[in-house]
Amino acid sequence: MGEVIKNRYEFVVLFDVENGNPNGDPDAGNMPRVDPESGLGLVTDVCLKRKIRNYIETLKEEDDGYKIYIKDDIPLNRSDREACKSLGIEETDDKKVTESLKKLKKSDADADVKIRDYMCWNFYDIRTFGAVMTTFVKAALNCGQVRGPVQIGFARSVDPIVSQEVTITRVAITTEKDAESKSTEMGRKSIVPYGLYRAEGYVSANLARKVTGFSEEDLDLLWEAIINMFEHDHSAARGNMAVRELIVFKHSKELGDCPAYKLFDSVEVRRKEEVEYPRSYKDYIVEVHEENIPDSVEMKRMI
Repeated sequence: MGEVIKNRYEFVVLFDVENGNPNGDPDAGNMPRVDPESGLGLVTDVCLKRKIRNYIETLKEEDDGYKIYIKDDIPLNRSDREACKSLGIEETDDKKVTESLKKLKKSDADADVKIRDYMCWNFYDIRTFGAVMTTFVKAALNCGQVRGPVQIGFARSVDPIVSQEVTITRVAITTEKDAESKSTEMGRKSIVPYGLYRAEGYVSANLARKVTGFSEEDLDLLWEAIINMFEHDHSAARGNMAVRELIVFKHSKELGDCPAYKLFDSVEVRRKEEVEYPRSYKDYIVEVHEENIPDSVEMKRMI
């Protein structure tokens, strides 16, 4: 996988949505997520990591070392059993696999590390974000939970958003009986006319070295995935979404040179004074106050 990263990183991602729903809330009829006190729009970290996983899967297509652990239609235990086979456990029943793992742990003190290393080596998202692996937890193995070096927080819109429900009609009728009494069917979809969102993330070289082996090649792939995470995920529901900025801060050492908040605070995003209702990225000004960044921290705007 290449050389493990040796520097701590922080990063800021700016992305926008136009006439779409960036992240529906199932508890609110799939309306766009909103902070009820401030009116600011929200996009969860789970949503953003899903986009990154999808891009990696599209790009690498199950190449060795770049499989995706959290994916559609693949039970987690099926992937867990791949690691078990690497240690000679050929059972297919989940209970028998758990029992075999418990026996293995008694005879092999390094079973935890071997399984963890196998999962980290083969699955990019475990190597990056970490994972909770249920089979191994039930077997009382310490590798059941892997803490990943890359963490991303919730994205929050720069300004309050307006969530609109749009009524739509469909000329195709569902049933023969309905076709006798009506010629169209009604539906609704929720959109945000425009919103600019900001997400912040962290890359720990310390966890990469101690736990997952996250490498320089993996890091370059992460930046590429963040920049392109919406380019292969377009749909009518999401409207027009694009990553507008990826600002990366590289520390000079593994444990970093300054607190993360100082770097995040140096990135200022504000609406232009003459704009009342922002409807495009051009309605905002993005400034990085480099005078507030320590000399030992390298700042790079990737877009």
